[in-house]
Amino acid sequence: MRPAPPSDVVWLRVLLAAVPFAALSVAIPLVNRVEPRILGVPFLLCWILAWVLLAPAFLWTIGRLDRHW
Repeated sequence: MRPAPPSDVVWLRVLLAAVPFAALSVAIPLVNRVEPRILGVPFLLCWILAWVLLAPAFLWTIGRLDRHW
């Protein structure tokens, strides 16, 4: 049986897991704009695409925080 991780690592994992969720669900009404356009694409679409691409990086970081990974 492996020992429990320190509570600060647990909270860091929870925070890192919550960031993409918040960016893709809570922040959408805040960034719901057509302008500015980025490469001809509306800002909202760029926001969603960026967070879909960034979410695996956050999950990878959470996995790296686990000492037994």
